[in-house]
Amino acid sequence: MNKLKHTSIVFGITMLSWLIGSSAFAAAGGSVLADPRAMQGKHFDPKGKMPSRFTIELQNGLRKSLPFDDKRDFEEAKKGFIAAPKYKQIMAEAGNVAWDMGSYEFLLQGKDFDSVNPSLQRQAILNMAYGLYEVLPDKIYQVRGYDLANISFIKSKTGWIVFDPLTTKETAAAALKFINEQLGKRPVVAVVYSHSHADHFMGVRGVVDEADVKSGKVQIIAPEGFMEHAVAENVYAGTAMNRRAFFQYGVLLSRSPFGHVDQSIGKNTAAGTPGLIAPTVYVKDDIETMTVDGVRMVFQNTPGTEAPAEMNTYFPDMKAFWAAENITGTIHNIYTLRGALVRDALEWSKQINKALYLFGKEANVMFASHSWPRWGNDRVQEVMRAQRDTYANLNNGVLHLANQGVTINQIHNVYTVPKSLQNQWAARSYHGSVEHNSRAIINRYLGYWDGNPATLIPLSPEDSAPLYVEMMGGAGKIMQKGQQLYDQGKYKLAQEILNKLVYAQPQNQAAKDLLADIFEQLGYQQESPSVRNSFLAAALELRHGIPEGSPPKVSGPDLVRAMTTQQWLDFLAIRLDSKKADGIEFKINFITPDNDEKYVVELSNATLTSIEGFQADDADLTITINREDLVQTMMGAVSFDEQIKKGKAKLAGNRKPYDELKKMLVHFDMGFELMPGTGKADLTPEEKPFQQEDPGRTDGG
Repeated sequence: MNKLKHTSIVFGITMLSWLIGSSAFAAAGGSVLADPRAMQGKHFDPKGKMPSRFTIELQNGLRKSLPFDDKRDFEEAKKGFIAAPKYKQIMAEAGNVAWDMGSYEFLLQGKDFDSVNPSLQRQAILNMAYGLYEVLPDKIYQVRGYDLANISFIKSKTGWIVFDPLTTKETAAAALKFINEQLGKRPVVAVVYSHSHADHFMGVRGVVDEADVKSGKVQIIAPEGFMEHAVAENVYAGTAMNRRAFFQYGVLLSRSPFGHVDQSIGKNTAAGTPGLIAPTVYVKDDIETMTVDGVRMVFQNTPGTEAPAEMNTYFPDMKAFWAAENITGTIHNIYTLRGALVRDALEWSKQINKALYLFGKEANVMFASHSWPRWGNDRVQEVMRAQRDTYANLNNGVLHLANQGVTINQIHNVYTVPKSLQNQWAARSYHGSVEHNSRAIINRYLGYWDGNPATLIPLSPEDSAPLYVEMMGGAGKIMQKGQQLYDQGKYKLAQEILNKLVYAQPQNQAAKDLLADIFEQLGYQQESPSVRNSFLAAALELRHGIPEGSPPKVSGPDLVRAMTTQQWLDFLAIRLDSKKADGIEFKINFITPDNDEKYVVELSNATLTSIEGFQADDADLTITINREDLVQTMMGAVSFDEQIKKGKAKLAGNRKPYDELKKMLVHFDMGFELMPGTGKADLTPEEKPFQQEDPGRTDGG
């Protein structure tokens, strides 16, 4: 089978999953890759391999060395359970399966899977919590297992205050319906967005009506900078981020002991209808107290931690601390593999420390947007200190080594987490791995260069690889040595030489298959699901190529509407093909009168720039269109040419720059290769010239 055939694709910033309809890759309805062979311990891929004896030895060693006798997380994950729904699937409005908790039930068989790192398997089982849970009697509740995140309900005087309404309308609505069925129907009086990642706000339309927000009946509270960062973090490199998410989130992998088992902070993301309603109240101060419908809340703004706009919340009258996504059941990403700006581990540690001294001294329960709560002040402080110290040690320990000459290409093999932290489950690195987080610290402070001029302006791997292959005696010798290293369990050495061969001979399927076998064993061994998924997804594409098809745009109108005109213009500049623009110059005045904005858009030196608040006296063309009409074009509902024909867009002056610009713009296709020889695929449908492309996904941080 050269290509994975499939019946449909559901993609967006909410979820990417394929329905692969073949004998090799079974799919359960909707967008969920459930594999019936998972319960039988059979591999979903006919080319897939069982764990080697070296992988099994490693897993057995971890079973003996890690503190599996500490069962407190399991006790806490079960505590407060009220009820689970009879259903395991939640359907999307589009007709696909938005959520399927049942697809992971192979994890509940009581088996040890040698194809899964034992620490990760433990985390994956903890994340199987499903249903309604009581955090604080008659005050705080959570619905877990309906999405990647938890949705939390604070009982107020007259209704519910909802914290973080999940990724999609359907999962959020199902959670609200379920809690009302169990505890009595109550209206939602307020929503709190803890931060600017999609799994914490895009289900808002499932819990509130926008008309109630506009009328003031429902408040939406968010940290300062929320709207800017909810969009800006994922616009400019959106296509690349979405393609890389194939690997980080393992979206082509069947849910199986040999494929996707967990996403560290939850099972997966939901594939439903995303939305966004703008906040009505912003928390601007570092510490700000607010009372909503009788509930007193103290907000702690924590910018520059897990998200650029994020806040914790303390409920002083309940002695309950909401840790947002700053403290969960895992050490998080300092660098997220789908692509993002490197985060500040030191600032993260300092904000946890601030929360510890402000609230942790008296808090009797700590709950968050992922994972499970911790009860009792000693336990709360223990977990807060463990994560504070892990982030601080990561920052300080890596820089300690960097200041002694350890480079970005060595640090992941040198830096180790202190033993005392390794023995605390709260300090284990599932979402972020120690290896890629340590490299991120050096990248943040010193950049990508290791100080060796040979790596400063290197050849591209496809250009250098043929020489390596020649000097190693050709493909046959590399294959022979690679197989020998594989058979000896020396997988990292094996990948070094096979990777060269695959770059030199991208159509050499035997080489790709052997490299896939190597990646597979490395994937089985990983504690971090993001790293595991990346190895296993690369193996899948090496064996079968990139699947073909056209993912529909499901990012939704709300997110596009939230983009500023300046962001849209900036992305047009990224889409400009400089070769087509060479030698052409023009100036365009661009005006959106309904919101009183004006811009100068200038093409010179094959570069498109824009500036807000100015108009050029010597402009070649003036384009006037209301922002509300422009949004329809950005969403792809109406082309710019149609807006001109309808008189919604007016062109004054020389039309030639407009026509030239249209021809210079490129639409990016997600189907580019991440691994050589996997075959470029057409994964993006044709779009109108000025239509905004899907932003990158930010769910899961």
